[in-house]
Amino acid sequence: MIEVKGVCKAFGERQVLKNISFFVEKGQILGFLGPNGAGKTTTMRILIGFFPPDAGQVKIAGYDITKEFIPVKKKIGYLPEHNPLYPEMTVEGYLRFAARIKGVSAKEETKRVNTVIAECGLEGVRKRLIKPLSKGYKQRVGLAQALVNDPEILILDEPTIGLDPKQIYEIRQLIKSLASQKTVILSTHILPEVSMVCTKVVIINQGQVVAEDTPENLTAQRGQVEILLKAPTAKVKTALSRLPWIKEVNTKQEDGFCRAFVKFDPSREIRPLLAQEVVKQGWELYELTSKRASLEEVFVQLITKEAS
Repeated sequence: MIEVKGVCKAFGERQVLKNISFFVEKGQILGFLGPNGAGKTTTMRILIGFFPPDAGQVKIAGYDITKEFIPVKKKIGYLPEHNPLYPEMTVEGYLRFAARIKGVSAKEETKRVNTVIAECGLEGVRKRLIKPLSKGYKQRVGLAQALVNDPEILILDEPTIGLDPKQIYEIRQLIKSLASQKTVILSTHILPEVSMVCTKVVIINQGQVVAEDTPENLTAQRGQVEILLKAPTAKVKTALSRLPWIKEVNTKQEDGFCRAFVKFDPSREIRPLLAQEVVKQGWELYELTSKRASLEEVFVQLITKEAS
């Protein structure tokens, strides 16, 4: 559905994007992550055709963004970080205006406006001016604007920024409900939101892709096994470090016990290997637990690694 291949973008002497590539399949919700200044917003503006790439190729639903701009625009709904509303208009009036400038036919206009008002929970404020609405309702209006032309792809830049927890939950549920109908790219700094909503994650840093996978795979790959043993701490570290596929062993003494934290090759199942070694050494085993890293931990590890 969305193909980004070798895209580069510079502003003057500053290289913002450096040969980035990723792929989004139909029906996926992609979490697009990175620290401030990583190139997220620039990438999203290239995807909607606001900026042309200096090099590389972007295809949306099979269309080349630089050669077939009009068909691409019809496929996309976009909610920028700073929601572009007209506060002096009513909710319904603004959505009708958005539908017209997006090329929705007069025959379909009322139907589409009524549909997005219902989908976004705006029925109670449809006749009200936008200006006095709460931040949460304004975000809903912005999302309705992105949906009014019934696009196949939604690109949402920080859709829950500045919202309270209840509003965040409501917008998050709304985005999840759209997953069966749309392909979604979601940029956010709220990493638990990505874990709960997204089916795939792309992390960029300093204009380069540093990770592309499902949230489950990313967290599993940087997890560890935790063991609690009745055994000499120094001997545990030495013995476990010699085992195949073990990347790192850290230990600490804990009330007469040894607690070991074992990092390993994620493509291997090492728990039986660890259990065999414990039996071989004659140690008493009290706990053996697999621990996943959180997405926040993965993010920090990747960003720190790339910056070092």
